[in-house]
Amino acid sequence: MTDENNKDVLERIANALERLAPPAANPVDLSSGDAFLWDGRTPKRIAPFQPTDIDLLTGIDPQKSRLLDNTSRHAQGHAAHDVLLWGSRGMGKSALAKSVVRALQAQGKDIALIEAPSDHLETLPALFELLASTKRSFIIFIDDIGFSEGSGEPRTLRSMLEGGASQRPANVRLYITSNRRHIVSRQMSEQDDPVNPRDAVDDQLALSDRFGLRLGFHAASQDDYLAIIARYAETHGLDYDRDDALLWAKQRGSRSGRVAWQYIVELAGRADKFLA
Repeated sequence: MTDENNKDVLERIANALERLAPPAANPVDLSSGDAFLWDGRTPKRIAPFQPTDIDLLTGIDPQKSRLLDNTSRHAQGHAAHDVLLWGSRGMGKSALAKSVVRALQAQGKDIALIEAPSDHLETLPALFELLASTKRSFIIFIDDIGFSEGSGEPRTLRSMLEGGASQRPANVRLYITSNRRHIVSRQMSEQDDPVNPRDAVDDQLALSDRFGLRLGFHAASQDDYLAIIARYAETHGLDYDRDDALLWAKQRGSRSGRVAWQYIVELAGRADKFLA
């Protein structure tokens, strides 16, 4: 084969590889935009960012007030905590984390939310590096975090929260939700471990201790559940029957904000109405 033929073959191979390779992603402007999704490599803008109106979140007023205050401090460049929102499913942990950011944006505060899946923890230092180059305040939101037994991820997260080489920058705070108060489950087998069992437990509890603000969300009482429904029903112009609302919760074995919203969706469907 001649040199000319070799050159032609190589050019065709290079062109084919170029067609197969994904185009380079345009860098996202982190100085604007309300919310982003971190996919482990690059942040992508979430548009539109329309979480539940914070005024609609009912039955969690103390948690709402404390998280709004902490996030407002951070948005103004003041001292603020990383936050663990823990407790019962469907009680508004995730909704509140997003809603406080949106409420502050509506007030003109320069703050944005970045949602990061819990299976991308090892990539967060790269995200920190990107965010550290801006003066804007960011909340990194990790929803429903959990770790498998024996995983090294709890220590990775601890390092990010305090004292490690991958520590998050000053303009970033972590807001994390978990069904467990201490994030990592405490197995009875730990008590049977003959080698420093107390150290094993302390190592797990040390993770939740790294959060300066820990907000608990507990199962809704009957009155709280009905109050949530009443607030939603009023906002969307729906009528509801108290006994019917209680039956809805009983059939699902749970009273929570999520179950209340599902009941509102049911009411709107019965009334031939659309919910945005």
